[in-house]
Amino acid sequence: MNENIAQKMARPAILNLKPYSSAREEFTGNEGIFLDANESPYNKPLNRYPDPFQQKLRERIAELKQVEKGNIILGNGSDETIDMLFRTFCEPGKDKVLSIAPTYGMYKVSAGINGVEYETVLLNEDFSLPVNSILEKATDNTKLLFLCSPNNPTGNRFDDEAMAELLKNFPGLVVVDEAYVDFSGQGSWVNALDKYPNLVVLQTLSKAWGLAAIRLGIAFASADIIQLMMKVKPPYNVNTLTQEKALQSLSEPQITTERVQQIISERDALMQSLEEIPTIKKVFASDANFFLIRLDDPGAMYNHLLQQGIIARDRSREPLCEGCLRISVGTPAQNKYLLEAIKNYSSVKTEDVPASNWTTVADYLVTPERKAVKERKTKETDIRVEINLDGNAKANISTGLGFYDHMLEQIARHSGCDLSIEVKGDLHIDEHHTLEDTAIALGEAFAEALGNKMGIERYGFALPMDDCAAMVLLDFGGRPELVWKARFKREKVGELPTEMFEHIFKSFAVGARCNLYIKAKGKNEHHKIEAIFKALARAIRMAVKREAGSDFLPSTKGML
Repeated sequence: MNENIAQKMARPAILNLKPYSSAREEFTGNEGIFLDANESPYNKPLNRYPDPFQQKLRERIAELKQVEKGNIILGNGSDETIDMLFRTFCEPGKDKVLSIAPTYGMYKVSAGINGVEYETVLLNEDFSLPVNSILEKATDNTKLLFLCSPNNPTGNRFDDEAMAELLKNFPGLVVVDEAYVDFSGQGSWVNALDKYPNLVVLQTLSKAWGLAAIRLGIAFASADIIQLMMKVKPPYNVNTLTQEKALQSLSEPQITTERVQQIISERDALMQSLEEIPTIKKVFASDANFFLIRLDDPGAMYNHLLQQGIIARDRSREPLCEGCLRISVGTPAQNKYLLEAIKNYSSVKTEDVPASNWTTVADYLVTPERKAVKERKTKETDIRVEINLDGNAKANISTGLGFYDHMLEQIARHSGCDLSIEVKGDLHIDEHHTLEDTAIALGEAFAEALGNKMGIERYGFALPMDDCAAMVLLDFGGRPELVWKARFKREKVGELPTEMFEHIFKSFAVGARCNLYIKAKGKNEHHKIEAIFKALARAIRMAVKREAGSDFLPSTKGML
């Protein structure tokens, strides 16, 4: 394959195009008084245009995928990267693109928008690639070949040898759309960029990473191809919020890995169960987070599921998919409900489907409240703690110790939890029992409110600044531990002995069955301890955050 395939395939207008130069390209620093881009000086930081080349994000993706940053271009969803390919390489009214059928419908739509003829080749009956037919269909004007692998809607990943043959012999660029590759359990074609100069690989954060709402598509290709696509890319096509959220998620790849493994496990178990149901004629093998099932009357099944509050996708009008519904893999609870609904189906006609029963599915999948009431009565203290992890940061604290009340209020205010604490303690003797028992009861209330911990983030961290720095790292993993790195020069802050603060957090860690790492430095002892409580609250806010309806457990051990 000609190493200058990018230049050979590109539209002449693009080769000669001088791209738009934005203000953020001419000056790339972060410091200064920015009066160069006609931006508003207010509403920082959203008043500033985003990085037009997404440098930090592309560097992080390059690190994860083990490619050079120059091999990456980002788009507002994969739809934009697909459109960039058309505008870079396809002359309207002259060039053609080729794809398979059935497959993802946006290739055809983009071809229509760009005035490019769209041709297809039918897959084999087993959904495999008809390599010879594809190569025979291609002409000198066929600039792009789109192959979705794993394919949508069939769910199968195409054979590597067939793909390699097309890459070697197709006259234009071969675009491999890997939106679902994370669920295939196999490697990515990104690793073959050096071998095939005509290869373009599309990926997304919408599926495995669970970030469909931020709209981030990724294209990988040779530096020659990427440089040409950069010419046609809108100047600020990926907004700042998308870049920030993507970087945040990409900093924790282990979470995505765990979720993908759970989806794969659920997919395999669900498909196996469906194969035992007589009304289902076939369950097609899948390398994606969805699969096809074939029935005699897919319309009736679709409507039956709809009445149970389950929305599937009818693909029966697609070539080779006659009689098929496409089903995405959900949470364990959602999959169980789906399986029960399909088992209860009895070949009813569409017009005989009973009235909607949304209450059933709502009751079945409702996200439980995370509230707890904890009472602790000893000879020294009488304590009642009420907590709502999904509250509105309301606080009602009365321990008899003013500074302690103020610190505990910080937990509610900065974590977002509703917190009520009433304490009667033997303060006429000493503060020790009130401080210790309140911390234990508060920790136990958190543990009870978290319940089975399904869907929580589990980890939290915070580093607020005042005239001091306080860092709190938190893990609701079930193992109580405290690492304490804070010293105080004063004997008391308010009426509280500073020697008791370490004991307070140790007691909380034991009660909540959590791991705490606390480090603080600063000059003002009041601010230092207040910063620790605020940092704990912010860490709690992160760690208890939950994906509604999720049965994902953030642990490879299967328990917390």
